[in-house]
Amino acid sequence: MTTLTHLPADTKVEEILATIERDGAVILDGVLSPDEVEATRAELWPYIDATKPGVDSFTGTRTTRTGALIARSPLSRRMVMDPTVVEAARKFLSPWCERIQLHLTQVIRIQPGQKAQAIHRDRWAWGTHLKGLEPQLNTIWALTDFRRENGATRVVPGSIDWADDRRPEEGEICDAEMDAGSVLVYTGSVFHGGGENTSDGDRIGVNLTYTLGWLRQEENQYLSCPPEIAKDLPPELTDLMGYSMGSYALGYYTPPLPPGEGSNLIGPENALGRTAKGEGAFGSAELLDSLRSDVEGSG
Repeated sequence: MTTLTHLPADTKVEEILATIERDGAVILDGVLSPDEVEATRAELWPYIDATKPGVDSFTGTRTTRTGALIARSPLSRRMVMDPTVVEAARKFLSPWCERIQLHLTQVIRIQPGQKAQAIHRDRWAWGTHLKGLEPQLNTIWALTDFRRENGATRVVPGSIDWADDRRPEEGEICDAEMDAGSVLVYTGSVFHGGGENTSDGDRIGVNLTYTLGWLRQEENQYLSCPPEIAKDLPPELTDLMGYSMGSYALGYYTPPLPPGEGSNLIGPENALGRTAKGEGAFGSAELLDSLRSDVEGSG
């Protein structure tokens, strides 16, 4: 049976990306210490425990999906901003955007008795309309050991270039088995799905994903973590959430104030009480310069 590559947590981003470009996925071992795993699970557990399972076979009638992690969990914020993962996401997605953004934060708990999820691509969140680009880079952080018996994510290595209607044979699918504290990193194009849990315990993973700054997010970060909460978070995190311009002219707003009050066409940072450096009518001059360079380079 085919297998996924395991790499140490301190592996250079270039090697991580080389493996992802070949297989579509890689496992980074021991990114979180046992103490960090336990603390994160304890912090999230009240929300996980209160979440109802899905209502269909895809979301899983024995699977719970808990979101709004930025607002709820300081330890999840640290995972979102993991330097290696964020650098990998930026480099992986850089051919198709000026900025990346946070796409989804979700704890996935697969409970005993859950059947295997249908093999799919995460990029199908946008249908099959996007061609010739990779729209996202994803992670699943193991808060329990991932084993075949408890529903470890099933991945089809090398499937990133497959046609959307191709279905894998069983021998092409492998189980992303990893110890708690490890991270599965995978593209939006690789075929995968949650496994069947035939054990007597939960499989718990934190799904944190990143996408092109000009695409609609799967989890609406502005509602999951509104300005009154986001204003107290680090700018680097809120920028990643989307409280910054996604590209030149993408994401500005006009505060709905009385006539003559306030500014027009300002960046979303202003909703948090700050402005972007070099901001102009449609966002930063830096983004405009980047866009102009891209256009001139293509001509």
